[in-house]
Amino acid sequence: MINYITLGTNDLERAAKFYDELLALVGGKRAMANERSVGWVGPKGGPMLMIMKPFDGKPATPGNGTMVALTADSPEQVAALHAKALALGGTDEGAPGPRGDAFHCGYFRDLDGNKWNAFYLKR
Repeated sequence: MINYITLGTNDLERAAKFYDELLALVGGKRAMANERSVGWVGPKGGPMLMIMKPFDGKPATPGNGTMVALTADSPEQVAALHAKALALGGTDEGAPGPRGDAFHCGYFRDLDGNKWNAFYLKR
């Protein structure tokens, strides 16, 4: 259904380093890179996450109401992803913890202000 998600960045090299380290915690690996974009896939393939300099040449800005969620294997991995994002210069948008009976998540923003959620869904 979804092939890839693109997030804008104003500093491709800085953002790529952020995502190299963050996504490594969930098995993410670079699938492609060029002078305008970098993309990662998970260990099982699936949709790609891409960061990209905007085609129109204007500054990248985070979308209001836009959020990307990373799947975690446990509440502990949610906490590790959240902590890693903050250690890499991201900002806190909501500490890791339960949200209802089955949903455990932590919210953060990347270096360009894009909102993320690391989540674990108990099944």
